[in-house]
Amino acid sequence: MRVFLSFAAVAACLLLSPFAKSQAEEPKHRLVIQVDQDDPAVMNLALNNATNVIEYYRSKGETVDLDIVTYGPGLNMLRADTSPVKDRIKRMKDLAFPSTVQFSACNNTRENMEKKEGHPVTVVSDAVLVPSGVVRLMELQEKGWSYLRP
Repeated sequence: MRVFLSFAAVAACLLLSPFAKSQAEEPKHRLVIQVDQDDPAVMNLALNNATNVIEYYRSKGETVDLDIVTYGPGLNMLRADTSPVKDRIKRMKDLAFPSTVQFSACNNTRENMEKKEGHPVTVVSDAVLVPSGVVRLMELQEKGWSYLRP
């Protein structure tokens, strides 16, 4: 019994070590995709690229973190009232699991659209407002994320 408890204690220490945690918590694959055009073909291409990356790593038993960053005219991809791809966006998070997908909407662009249009601009519920889409792209690349512009 004493040998079993010693073995269990050693196994628990190994599983709870910082090395084991860092390997499990941090996927080694990270991709940021830029969308800056109000073009349904570009939006669908970005979603197709994201889907293909997710499926590729899933087939290898690996995960990937994706962030689709929209700004300028590309914000229309994430607008609740204008998005031609909002149904695909809604399905994307479920499709991705256990990988992750974030849809980042540029707040600078949103505020400028609100001023120009004279009414509030809302984004789809699956989107996250970020202060600046361009800064978001920069910061992720500085952290080692791969970059794609479809």
